[in-house]
Amino acid sequence: MNHKVLLVSIDGLRPDAVMQCKHPFLHEFMTRSCTYSFHGRSVIPPITLPCHMSMFHSVVPDRHGVLDNLYLRPAHHIDGLCEVLERGKKKCAFCYTWAELRDLCRPGSLALEDFRNYFKYEDQADRQMCARTVELLQTEKPDFIFYYTGHTDEVAHKYGWMTPEYMDAVALASEHMEQIVQALPPEYTMIITADHGGHGRNHGQDVPEDMTIPISLYGAPWEKGKELPCIRLIDLAPTIVDLLGCEIPGNWDGTSLCR
Repeated sequence: MNHKVLLVSIDGLRPDAVMQCKHPFLHEFMTRSCTYSFHGRSVIPPITLPCHMSMFHSVVPDRHGVLDNLYLRPAHHIDGLCEVLERGKKKCAFCYTWAELRDLCRPGSLALEDFRNYFKYEDQADRQMCARTVELLQTEKPDFIFYYTGHTDEVAHKYGWMTPEYMDAVALASEHMEQIVQALPPEYTMIITADHGGHGRNHGQDVPEDMTIPISLYGAPWEKGKELPCIRLIDLAPTIVDLLGCEIPGNWDGTSLCR
């Protein structure tokens, strides 16, 4: 297929927050311009690093071995998304605001990497990283770019999911998605997801509030306004590899949504 792909992860974003957000762009974009699901399935435990390891390695945490926010190298080798793409001669870029995500990729697999420390700059880090992502899309145009925003999750831990403060953070994320979509070159497919949801001021349990996430797919070959009953987090890596015309590893458990 040989598309370029932008993958966006909005940490801690619940589907009902998208639907209730006072900044309407994200909800309207997902439901009118994307193939989407408001019943996406995270992994157990629904914790940030295990979820992203599953997102990038297409296996559940029991297989990759990362069960909390402390990275452990898997006992048995599992190919990661960026390693697969690098072997396929694809240029990969990372823009992120949480340092632990550096372990999603093995050394040498990234052509471009930009980190802003959220805990130093708070929401300004996400604003800066949004602008940097737009810049990379328009200048460097990597084959794959990952953009992570963590402000929603940090606000939720401080004030609680679905509180006014959390909804303000979701509105900011929606604003940033609008900026990125407006700048997105036509050769890009865009995937927007969350790693997990949350309830109260925490997450990590096998309950719908924590496990249900929104996922949307924009651009060719996706049908506009098509709702799917469920998209699994572990299906994103094989979908991206398929879009970029590379070979899906046999030790992945997910299935490409292109097939």
